Amino acid sequence: MTENKTSIPIEELSGIKLDPTEERILKDQISVTERKISYITLYRFATKLDWIIMFIGLVFSMAAGSTLPTIALLLGSMIDSYIDIKIHTISTNEFTEKVDFVALELVYIAIGMFVASYISMATWVYTGERIARQIREQYLRAILRQNIAYFDKHGSGDVTTRITSDIHLIQDGISEKVTLAFQDIAQFLSSFIIAFVASWKMTLLMSYLIPLIVVINGLSSKFSAKFVKKSLNLNSRAGIIAEEAISTIRTAVAFGAQKKLSNVYNSYLSDARKEGYKKWLLQGFTVAFIFFCAYGSYSLAYWVGSTMILNHELSPGDVVRVFFSVLIGSHSLTLLSSNLQAITIAVGAGSKIFETIDRVPSIDIASDTGDKPENVDGRIQFKNINFIYPTRPEVKVLDDISFDVEPGSTVALVGSSGSGKSTIVSLVLRFYDTISGDIFLDGHDIKSLNLIWLRRQIGLVSQEPILFSTTIAENVSYGLVGSIYEKLPDKEKREMIENACKMANAHDFIMKFPDKYETMVGERGILLSGGQKQRIAIARAIIKDPKILLLDEATSALDTQSESIVQNALDNASKGRTTIVIAHRLSTIRNATKIIVMNKGVIVEYGTHKELMDKNGYYSKLVETQQIQQTLKAEENLNTLDSFIIPPKDEVNTIKDNENHQITRILSNESQLSKQKPDIEMGYNDHHYNAWELIKKVTFLNRPELLMRTLGIIASIILGCIFPIYAIIFGGFIQTFSETGDTLRHDASFWAFMFLLIGAVSFVVNFTQNVGHGFSSEKLAERIQSMYFASILRQDISFFDEENHSVGTLASNLSLDVTHINGFVGSVLGNLLQAMTMVLASVIVSFIIGWKLTLVCLCAVPLLIIGGSIRVKMVDGFQKKTKKAYEYSAQIACEGTDNIRTVAALTRENELWEKYHNSLNEPMRQGFKNAFLASTTIAFASCISFLVNALAFWYGSKLFMNNEYELKQFFTIYMAVINGSTNAGRIFSYAPDISKAKFASATIFSLLERVPTIDIWSKNGEKVETVKGHIKFSDVHFHYPTRHNIPVLQGLNLEIQPGQYAALVGPSGCGKSTTISLTERFYDVTSGTITIDEINIAKMNVNNLREQIALVSQEPSLYDMTIKENILFGSLPGQKITQDDIEKACREANIHDFIVGLPDGYETQVGQKGTQLSGGQKQRIAIARALIRSPKILLLDEATSALDSESENIVQNALDAAAQGRTTLAIAHRLSTIQHADVIFVIKDGKVHEQGTHQELLKLQGVYYKMVQEQGLGKSN
Repeated sequence: MTENKTSIPIEELSGIKLDPTEERILKDQISVTERKISYITLYRFATKLDWIIMFIGLVFSMAAGSTLPTIALLLGSMIDSYIDIKIHTISTNEFTEKVDFVALELVYIAIGMFVASYISMATWVYTGERIARQIREQYLRAILRQNIAYFDKHGSGDVTTRITSDIHLIQDGISEKVTLAFQDIAQFLSSFIIAFVASWKMTLLMSYLIPLIVVINGLSSKFSAKFVKKSLNLNSRAGIIAEEAISTIRTAVAFGAQKKLSNVYNSYLSDARKEGYKKWLLQGFTVAFIFFCAYGSYSLAYWVGSTMILNHELSPGDVVRVFFSVLIGSHSLTLLSSNLQAITIAVGAGSKIFETIDRVPSIDIASDTGDKPENVDGRIQFKNINFIYPTRPEVKVLDDISFDVEPGSTVALVGSSGSGKSTIVSLVLRFYDTISGDIFLDGHDIKSLNLIWLRRQIGLVSQEPILFSTTIAENVSYGLVGSIYEKLPDKEKREMIENACKMANAHDFIMKFPDKYETMVGERGILLSGGQKQRIAIARAIIKDPKILLLDEATSALDTQSESIVQNALDNASKGRTTIVIAHRLSTIRNATKIIVMNKGVIVEYGTHKELMDKNGYYSKLVETQQIQQTLKAEENLNTLDSFIIPPKDEVNTIKDNENHQITRILSNESQLSKQKPDIEMGYNDHHYNAWELIKKVTFLNRPELLMRTLGIIASIILGCIFPIYAIIFGGFIQTFSETGDTLRHDASFWAFMFLLIGAVSFVVNFTQNVGHGFSSEKLAERIQSMYFASILRQDISFFDEENHSVGTLASNLSLDVTHINGFVGSVLGNLLQAMTMVLASVIVSFIIGWKLTLVCLCAVPLLIIGGSIRVKMVDGFQKKTKKAYEYSAQIACEGTDNIRTVAALTRENELWEKYHNSLNEPMRQGFKNAFLASTTIAFASCISFLVNALAFWYGSKLFMNNEYELKQFFTIYMAVINGSTNAGRIFSYAPDISKAKFASATIFSLLERVPTIDIWSKNGEKVETVKGHIKFSDVHFHYPTRHNIPVLQGLNLEIQPGQYAALVGPSGCGKSTTISLTERFYDVTSGTITIDEINIAKMNVNNLREQIALVSQEPSLYDMTIKENILFGSLPGQKITQDDIEKACREANIHDFIVGLPDGYETQVGQKGTQLSGGQKQRIAIARALIRSPKILLLDEATSALDSESENIVQNALDAAAQGRTTLAIAHRLSTIQHADVIFVIKDGKVHEQGTHQELLKLQGVYYKMVQEQGLGKSN
């Protein structure tokens, strides 16, 4: 095993001078050891039982492989008998006894072959299932073990590809293919032992090319592994792009970025295809060369054998023994080459898998080392902390930071975006290591503490709370993972869950669900509102009674009413704990024990709210920017109300009414999902294609490669005809044994030349078959994968709302299903056509030469067909059951790795791994069942071949004795029929490949043929060159497609004039974001109309509509590309964007200065999902992306929610400026950002409840007035 250490070149990227120790700290967090693994590494996780079973399988594999060469012994003996009876040197009775003996021997061998083949196949497939499961589990365990910096650099998007497609390739190379390889080796060895015993001289002459074949095979495997590894890595990169695109589908749809994403995805596929071409060229040459050498040795054997017969050195029987033995041995080498190909691919696939498994992170969650103090007071000290993100070594994030947090106190961190606030939270959790300085907990350096123990003392509530796709109760219980309460009886645990939810003000709304705490929350908590998710996250954080509570923008995503409830919950939760709060809404932290003000990685101020206000410094200015102007003189005194005020009773009732509305919506949604589930699961993949339909569809898609595919098919057919021709030549050669002198020499030379000719033809057609099918299959796989990805991106948003269209499921299908189809249309299709042609040609040749023996031997064909049909049916059932199960397990892995920070903070790694472990039980059980049942049919087919041999010997000899057949006729038919029956069984051995392709096609082709209701590929619909921006909602009713009976909008009427700045405000679940989604036409309305410039948007071309609009979402989605590329995703098709245009948009979004301060400027990689940037930086890049297209309509869904006060003020001014000359529709919870709007719509229960300007709504003293009261900062203008 060789190693090569790779890492980011810190010195090259960084303008910051680091000492060697600091460089090592950064490198250790992201470095990966590249490994070139050996084949035996794939068996690392085999148990003693596995090795025992594999040894038994090995013994029986060798036994099964040794059976076929015995035919050479028996055939040689029979040849002598046939010659002897023809020249009358033995009697008829002696000949009959000899024939009966040989036939009986073949029956015994058939029985032995059945047993050996069954045991060898069953054992290796069984252990293959077990070991592959272990690799899957160990890989996920290793992934979950990695430190956060690892994910910052390498991402998590390729996990689905690795854990499905790559491990499937590994399993293929450690199960069935291994037993076949051992059979080939045993066949080769036993064949040559028999040959050497019969005639060492003739065997050596025939074997002179074998060393060359071995060398060629070895070199081929080495280079092939290199090509396979490159191809898999490129496909992995494509998988990351796909996972990012699907998980941020709303962004892709809003900006019409599907084609751009497809282009990036396709570029990786194209590079992978080129590596595939190299592999097929090499494989084609290797196989062709081996076949040429084999037929060359046969030619030499004929000539040498005839000479030795003439010189009386060998009998005809000895020549046949040597010839057949070497033939079988040489053929086993060609088969071994094919099986070694699968093993080579497995090694290539395993390199990245084991590279991850073997990586020991510098911050190791799996380590048992470290102190575990019995008591925790919660005193936190930062001493001279300097920090740099390992993936951004050019930026110093924290510069000599020092502060103390006293036990039980609340310390708030405020400051501009990117100042290092969230970094401090990450460092407390030890997601990263500092380059210098120390962090202490109760006087203990946190590096000296056990990592799991440390994280289990901390409760975390993030800005974007992550819930997992399970029940409310289970989500809350995840907070107990690893605590002393984890193993409590269910009743006591339920009490703890309910108490935590009561503290978090979540219990009341949970109890209104019919399933209460057993209510499913959906993927990432999609079935709950923001406030409900946040409160459940709080309950999860406090259930174990942590001594330390970290609140990172815990209320930024909430509306005013939800914020009141959640803030009360946080105040309750903070009592008796050390709490660190990050907040941009300064109203939420005014009661903190200490407020630390940060800017550019340093502390600029600290003190209480009052102390900092009295200083009239940085903090005071931040507060002023958030002050809402209230101009009503009579109500000025209300401005001084505390922001943490408990709402009056009537307001609480209003909040509860809104919650009831939300609960009804969620509850009915859940019920509806439950009712719809059977239909949804059959949504787009409810058709199963038979093999012929699949071939027709594949052929249609393969039309551009028609020439290559046709050449491959012709080559397969010619190869299929070669063996029947070989049978004719062999029959003619056997006939020469009854000849003497020059006649024998002349005829033997002729047949030897014919073999050489077949060898030359075989070289050409073998190379053509491999390259023809290989090249066309690689291009077809690229095309299907590209079309499949494009079809996924084509679907409307409702498609992604469905439960079985999760990111994990779609990404898994995209990777594995294309692999299955590619496997079928590549080498399998060529071999299948070859085998079918062989059977047909062999039967035709046999019937022409002698119909009687042919007819008798064909009686075994129905048995083979029945056995094969049973196997196909069994494999179909197996594939159907395991496909869904593996999709589910992939979904678990994807959910865990995509939300790795939440998993790490909750120390859910082991619990999540256990869940994944359990999800593999069903596919493994089915795999075991398949191993034993499928092995029966394979063994049956092998057994039948020997029984046909026995029958052919016995009945053929009768015909020969009766002078009905000549020696040439008998042996031509014998060779043709035996070959035909063997290949008839071989056809059904491809059942698993055919079945996998069928089920994969059910998913792929059904999606390719699915036309969404809102179709971006459609050319229909009215197109306009430009719009004025007059938006009107007229009596709009709407429910989500997956929630048919749940009204969201109930007669919404609103009108926005061209150029107006309109704002939507209201409680969570009232329909604000739905209004944005309908304007983008993510969905169609249930009734009513939405018009833009008096044109019904349902009648507009959907692409043309979206080209007029730009969207900035609350949760900005960036792609793993450069800053420049991310901004260009907002450009329109055909729009010419210059660097000046990009910089102008970035200046307007207040991000230009930050970008040009980076070493790579606009070419800086943002990381997967923008992980290299802070929330505020991502948001500003998203705003620049929206502005780059100069839209006529600008949609802002909490566009400044992730920004600090200073940045928010600047960006808000930029947005206000950007709004000039265009219609703007903004959703905002921070009312200061929309107080200057031309019109404000207050939405409640899916309708407009109030509307007017800021001052008009204040005069009403209604819902808006109360919302303004709650956001007062204690300082009036």
